[in-house]
Amino acid sequence: MIKFLSKTLVTSVAVIFACFILKGVSVNSTFTAIMVAAVLGLLNSFVKPLLVILTIPISILTLGLFLLVINILIIKWAADIVPGFQVDGWFSALLFSLIVSFVGSFIERLIKNSDSTE
Repeated sequence: MIKFLSKTLVTSVAVIFACFILKGVSVNSTFTAIMVAAVLGLLNSFVKPLLVILTIPISILTLGLFLLVINILIIKWAADIVPGFQVDGWFSALLFSLIVSFVGSFIERLIKNSDSTE
C-alpha cells in the first residue's frame, strides 16, 4: 500500500510537470493530478495487461509500436474518468505518456539514490 501511495505521488509530480510543458494537456488542481496518477496506476495495473495480451498479433506485426496506441488509450480513458483532466488529441496523449514515464522514472531514481547514500 505504501509503495502504491509513493508511486502515485511521484506520478502526480510527473503529471504536473507534463502539464506545464504540454499545451494540449491541462489539470485543474493538485488534487486532480493525484487522482490522475491514481487512475493511471489502476488502469496500468488492471486494464493495460489485458489489452497487451489481446493485441499480441497486432503488436508483433507493428514491431511493438501498437503498445504506444495502448498507452494513448489509457491516457484518454483517464481523461474521461477524472474530471478536471483534459487531453486534446492523440499526439498530446502520446507526448504526455512519454513525459510522465521519463519524469517519473527520473524522480524514482533520485529517491533511490538518496536512500542508498544515507
